[in-house]
Amino acid sequence: MKYTGLDLLNNHFLNKGTAFTKEERKDYKIEGLLPPFVQTLDQQVEQAYENYSSKDTFLAKRMYLMDLFNENVTLYYKLFSEHVNEFMPVVYDPTIADTIENYSHFFLDPQNAAYLSIDDQDDIKATLKNVSAGRNIKLIVVTDGEGILGIGDWGVQGVDISVGKLMVYTAAAGVDPKSVLPVVLDAGTNRKELLADDLYMGNHHERVTGEKYYNFVDKFVETAESLFPDMYLHFEDFGRSNAANILNKYKNQILTFNDDIQGTGIITLAGILGALNISKEKLTDQVYLSFGAGTAGAGITKRIFDAMVEEGLSEDEARKHFYLVDKQGLLFDDTEDLTPEQKPFTRQRSEFSNANELTNLEATIKAVHPTILVGTSTQPGTFTEPIIKEMAAHTARPIIFPLSNPTKLAEAKAEDLLKWTDGKALIATGIPVEPVEYNGVTYHIGQANNALVYPGLGLGSLAVNAKVLSDGMINKAAHSLGGIVDPTQPGAAVLPPVSKLDEFSMTVAVGVAQQAIDEKLTDTKDAKQAVADSKWEPKY
Repeated sequence: MKYTGLDLLNNHFLNKGTAFTKEERKDYKIEGLLPPFVQTLDQQVEQAYENYSSKDTFLAKRMYLMDLFNENVTLYYKLFSEHVNEFMPVVYDPTIADTIENYSHFFLDPQNAAYLSIDDQDDIKATLKNVSAGRNIKLIVVTDGEGILGIGDWGVQGVDISVGKLMVYTAAAGVDPKSVLPVVLDAGTNRKELLADDLYMGNHHERVTGEKYYNFVDKFVETAESLFPDMYLHFEDFGRSNAANILNKYKNQILTFNDDIQGTGIITLAGILGALNISKEKLTDQVYLSFGAGTAGAGITKRIFDAMVEEGLSEDEARKHFYLVDKQGLLFDDTEDLTPEQKPFTRQRSEFSNANELTNLEATIKAVHPTILVGTSTQPGTFTEPIIKEMAAHTARPIIFPLSNPTKLAEAKAEDLLKWTDGKALIATGIPVEPVEYNGVTYHIGQANNALVYPGLGLGSLAVNAKVLSDGMINKAAHSLGGIVDPTQPGAAVLPPVSKLDEFSMTVAVGVAQQAIDEKLTDTKDAKQAVADSKWEPKY
C-alpha cells in the first residue's frame, strides 16, 4: 500500500517531515503541505534537541519526546541514539512514573498500543489484528498494570510501561520499531482514586482474579501466538500473586521473558559478579540477604542461587547462603502465606536461639552477618546507618544494592552508604546516581538497570528465532557484562555505564544468540551475523 498526502504525514513510521525531497513531495502528493526547505535528518535532530533542551522539567521533556515519537519514529530514535544516557531517565525510569500516574489526564495518543479488556474478550483477535495491520510483529511487551515500578496498581494506565520498555529495546538494541507492540490487559484496578475518577480510561471495577483472570491471560497468549508465531513475549509489572504463575506456565512452551523476575535477577547477578571482580572474592563464599521478598526479590534470589549451584555447590549447600526478609521479618518455613517462590529460601527457627526476635531487618542483620544486601522493598530509607555499620563490621567489602525505584522509594542513598562504610561498600542502585566524591576518590555508582540486559537478551533471542529462553541464555546475558569495567581503578563501578548501552546490548545479544545455538534451540549457525542482520538503524 502506498501512502500519500496527509495519510503519509500522519503515519509516524513512514513520515520524514521536512526531510522529504522535492521529488518525493510530488510523488507522494504532499507538495505545499510542508515548508519548502528540505532538511537532512541531522538537521532535524539538531532542531529537535534544541526544542527538547528548552523544556524545564523531566516531565515536560518526556511529553515533548512522546509527541515527537507520535509524529516521526525515525527522527525520534535517531535523536535518542545520540543522547542515550541523557534520555534514559526521561523516557523511562524515574520520569515514566509521573506519566503513568497521570496517564488518563495526559492522554493524547494511543501510541499503537493494544488495549485488551477482560470484559470484551471476544475482541482480542480483532484488536491485535487492527493494531498490527501491515506490520510483522516480533516483540510484545504486555502488562496488566498491577505491580508498576514499585508504585503499585495503576490499571490500564500501566500501558505506558509497555510503551517505554519497547522504546528502550529499540534505542539500546536496534529492535525494529515497526515489529513491536505494547499491550495492556485491563482486568480492572483496586486503586480507589482511579475508580472514582470520571476521566480514568480503564475498566471501572475492581480487579478480576482467579480462573477468569487466568483464562483472560491464556486467551491473549494463544491469540498472539497464532497471529505472531515468531513472537518474543515480554511480561512486565504483573502482581506478585500472578507473575511467577504466568511465567512458569509458558516459559518452556514459547519464547517468553518476565523482566521483574528474570531481568532484575540477571542485572543483579551481573552487578554482584562485578563487585566480586573488584573485591577478588568468590560467589560461593557470600551470605545473601534480600530485603523484600516479592516478585523481584524472590526472582533475584533464585538467579543468585542458580549461579552458586553453577559454581559447584549442591542445592542444599547453596540454600544455606540465603535469607529473605519481608514485612514479617526473616521468613521461616512456618511463616504464614508464603509464596511458592519464597518457600525454597526460608529458614528453620531451630537455627536461631532468638528466632522470635528476628522480626525486622536490623535484628536479622545482626544474626546472620550478610556480605550481600539487596533491597527490593520499596521502603525508603530502611538501610539505616546502624544497619549498614553492623553489616560492614563483619565483611571487608560489603555489597549493598538498594534497588527500589523510583527515587522516592530507594532504601538508601549511595553517598550515605559510602560514608557509613568508610568508602568500602560496593554499590549498585536502582536509579541513576551521579559519581560520589569521598576522601579524595571519585566513586562511580553502577545502576542496576535492567536496560543493560533485556534489550540485548531480546535481540539475541529474536535474531536466531530461539524456541525458548533457556536458563543458559539468561546466565550468558549476566556474564556477558563481565570484564567491561576495569576493577583496578579506584572507585570503579560494579556495572558498566548506561551511556554505552548500545555497545553492551550488542555484546549481550551475540552471547545470548551463541548460547541458543550451542543449546540447539535454533537452526541458525552464525550468531554475530544473525544479530547484525537483525539490528535496525534509524535512517531515512
